Amino acid sequence: MIAPLVAALLAAGPATAETGLGDAQVAAVEKAVAEMMSASGAPGLSVAIALDGEVRYAKGFGYADVENQVAAGADTVYRLASISKPITAVAALQLAEAGRLDLDADVRRYVPGFPPKPWPITTRLLLAHLGGVRHYQEGEFGHDPASGEAFGENTRRFASLLEGLDVFKDDPLVAEPGTRFNYTTHGYTLIGCVVEAVSKERFVAYLGRHIFTPAGMTGIRDDEAAALIPHRALGYRKTADGQLRNSDLSDTSYKIPGGGLVATASDLARFASALLDGRLLRSETVTKAFTRQVTKTGRAIGYGLGWDVAERNGRREIWHTGGQARVSNVLYLRPDRRLAIAILTNLERSGPKPLAQKIADLVRP
Repeated sequence: MIAPLVAALLAAGPATAETGLGDAQVAAVEKAVAEMMSASGAPGLSVAIALDGEVRYAKGFGYADVENQVAAGADTVYRLASISKPITAVAALQLAEAGRLDLDADVRRYVPGFPPKPWPITTRLLLAHLGGVRHYQEGEFGHDPASGEAFGENTRRFASLLEGLDVFKDDPLVAEPGTRFNYTTHGYTLIGCVVEAVSKERFVAYLGRHIFTPAGMTGIRDDEAAALIPHRALGYRKTADGQLRNSDLSDTSYKIPGGGLVATASDLARFASALLDGRLLRSETVTKAFTRQVTKTGRAIGYGLGWDVAERNGRREIWHTGGQARVSNVLYLRPDRRLAIAILTNLERSGPKPLAQKIADLVRP
């Protein structure tokens, strides 16, 4: 039943949009979006494209709220899920640049309430998912063991990041730090605690002063189920037989640094542009963040400091995806082309990264 609704809005266009691309590029981008939405069944999607430090295109498609037929727009706010991680990484790297945070010191120097482990864990290792901290356990916050993401119901509200450490801090490490890549959202909660301890500010307050404002991100904030957040999209999932359903309730307060922010697609495109333009970090620090990290044995992993790192068709591509209850997203960069693409959807597991790659090929190959 959703396809006709999406088709109608694709034809009608959103209430808000901005564009600085050529007509042929816009038509090609929107054709690609329509094809992806048709194939995935995504009710709503917003995309923003930044070129040379400026958002040149931002538009919404389909529905942010299916039941009330509210159109998705350029100003629709979605959960970022794990795209929160590169933002947290920038915060930690800023403090390191300022000489306030030693990335290679044991995190217990800054967060003494984190229990001793058999080996020291450093912020640098946590940024690269090499710290040995576990990810979700089966059944934890609706954890889906097949995908590694939390899509189920969770209604507990955590009062602080330090309280969020209680979820995992007493558990054994899954590996000696530095020896194995183990993707972990919980590890980023620990990074957030480090940022708070070093900056002596609440985590989101630090982000606001040092990342959101300098980058011009006006719709971003922490996710809060009870808050009234203008233009917030509802989220959906598909049943095994393809029926659309509302997503389960999921309070993300236990993982704000690793998956608890909300924003618009334009906010993410501006964040990426500010990063590439040197407004958030020095160029040499950005280069390090975009460089594959290595294990103790010298084996390179496919992750930098807060970002997935790879090459495609001879070009560097940097990205981070985000998937949790209500959303499936990607922030995709081609730094050598000064290109950033943000795609936020309100359907779980819709997998928008291939669309971002296609748009990049269309706009600036």
